[in-house]
Amino acid sequence: MTSSRTTTASSLDPAVAARLKRGADGLVPAIAQQYDTGEVLMMGWMDDEALHRTLTTGRCTYWSRSRQEYWVKGDTSGHFQYVKSVALDCDADTVLVKVDQVGAACHTGDRTCFDADVLATEDHRGQ
Repeated sequence: MTSSRTTTASSLDPAVAARLKRGADGLVPAIAQQYDTGEVLMMGWMDDEALHRTLTTGRCTYWSRSRQEYWVKGDTSGHFQYVKSVALDCDADTVLVKVDQVGAACHTGDRTCFDADVLATEDHRGQ
């Protein structure tokens, strides 16, 4: 399914846009990580325009697949993500955004989206 977001022009640097490997929906996963501790906070989706906004505003902007709109982390919750750095992985199909997270990163109120459902730990593998 193609939405207007994937067909509208973006202000993303064309050199960066040319490197991105997007899914069929025009999106790439974006991992948010606490810049000073390495804590993995959450995963969201970005298209070219969301990445452009993230790079130029210093605040993480994501694409909501359910609402079909852009959202800036913290605008409604007050739990802001201030961008420290942005990098592509070696395949250019995932974005890593190192942020200074203010408050909870997860919409449930947890610090990270990976706190509540641990499937394995080093001491309990395969049990």
